[in-house]
Amino acid sequence: MARSLLSAAALLVVLAGCAPADDSDTTPTPGATGLTCGKDQLQTKIAGKLTIATDNPAYEPWFKDNKPENGQGFESAVAYAVAQKLGYAQSDVTWVRVTFNNAIAPGPKQFDFDINQFSITDDRKKAVDFSSPYYLVRQTVISLKSSKIAGATTMAALKDAKLGAQVGTTSYQAITALIKPSTQPQVYNSNDDAKKALQNGQIDGLVVDLPTAFFMTAAELEGGVIVGQLPQVGVPEQFGLVLDKGSSLTGCVTQAVDQLRGAGTLTALEKEWLAGSAGARELT
Repeated sequence: MARSLLSAAALLVVLAGCAPADDSDTTPTPGATGLTCGKDQLQTKIAGKLTIATDNPAYEPWFKDNKPENGQGFESAVAYAVAQKLGYAQSDVTWVRVTFNNAIAPGPKQFDFDINQFSITDDRKKAVDFSSPYYLVRQTVISLKSSKIAGATTMAALKDAKLGAQVGTTSYQAITALIKPSTQPQVYNSNDDAKKALQNGQIDGLVVDLPTAFFMTAAELEGGVIVGQLPQVGVPEQFGLVLDKGSSLTGCVTQAVDQLRGAGTLTALEKEWLAGSAGARELT
């Protein structure tokens, strides 16, 4: 995860309140794919309800105050916008908590879809379905001002650094595939654990996605700084909603995401919640 070089004022913009999707006008209409995705036609876990999952804790700027049900934060707002497109009012949505690894593991799910910064990969597609992407992401290195890599401008300068990332994430893959440090990168069960390791001096830097890095360096890490974004290789990394493998909902959820993208809603929500998070310099 990565953070941009934002002022405290910009942080206040990102953390400003955002109401859940309006409960009115929830009648869905078929999209370009021609799917009929009315609430009465969808086979959800609970008839007439939509069960959405995310991790615990749920971090800002994706969610606010660890309360996904409040509609605040980028992913909470996206989830309610998708629900609305499918014909579900805010009162029809139920949230459950599922860990990152369990959500993408093979087997039946206890949710209709999960939203938790899941990067779409071919390997994960073997176990779960993904919607079309709702966000394109970059990986970024963060550190403390006191760290030896705080002023690094190239990936070569990170070769001898002790780096860490959350287990099972593309952040970890970015370390091994792009930076290729001489020291084996450290793996942590959560970003919170990785952050503590950085604070305790056990690692020199942490790799996270850009919006999360922005929040960590601005609000959670005293003396936290963004070292820089990692180069984009091939197709941009994309976040998608996770569903059961072969879920009957995948087509309709994808259609809803596509409609939100086409209407400019996703872009508007990015500006609302992730404003200023794209300005970190790129490591060469």
